[in-house]
Amino acid sequence: MTAVVPPPRPVAGLLHVQRLTRVEDGERLNALLWRAGAGWRMVSSAVLGGGIAERAWVLNAQVSHGYRRTDPARHLAELARGAGVRGPGVGLMTAADVTRYGEAHDGGAEAVVTAGLGVRGWAAAPAEPVRRPVAPGTINIVTALPVALGDAALVNAVSTVTEAKVQALLDAGYDCSGTPTDAVCVAARTPLAGEEVHAFAGPRSLWGARLARAVYAAVRAAAAEA
Repeated sequence: MTAVVPPPRPVAGLLHVQRLTRVEDGERLNALLWRAGAGWRMVSSAVLGGGIAERAWVLNAQVSHGYRRTDPARHLAELARGAGVRGPGVGLMTAADVTRYGEAHDGGAEAVVTAGLGVRGWAAAPAEPVRRPVAPGTINIVTALPVALGDAALVNAVSTVTEAKVQALLDAGYDCSGTPTDAVCVAARTPLAGEEVHAFAGPRSLWGARLARAVYAAVRAAAAEA
């Protein structure tokens, strides 16, 4: 019996973002929308659609610097519906102007990054006796890989993205590891029958190395616009 081998999937042009504009409370705000479609598993730390699951879109929405809503997941879901997307997706937010994003690709790995660096610092900071409200700034990183990753590899990819982000910030002259509200989303293909599922996505693995280089370049580009 002859095995059926699935045709190769495209490895370029995965992460096409659409710019959206809206007006809230008299303020003109922007958003980036990736209509990924079916066939994607995503791991994310986002407030909407976080965790590991199949997702069909990613929305990165700009909000006002004085953002006071206490229901960000509902707000993002409303914005997604207004943009015409349906089904499960990922929603991120930032006070940065998302139209000034950085993008890069490396060997099929792609990254789009928005960077608000007004409130930044080191992850391991001294404990504060009183918690202060965190102003929205945020580095949001959205990446896409044209291959399938196992659950552990998806988590590994988040670590790789974070390492590349910090490296890019330091090389760009920022004395920090990020902002208190950074978020990440890694999208990989849903496995097809007979298709390899990659078990690793660390920075020295094939796809992890490509991912790291794409994220590094995109963060550098976004930081230059911040």
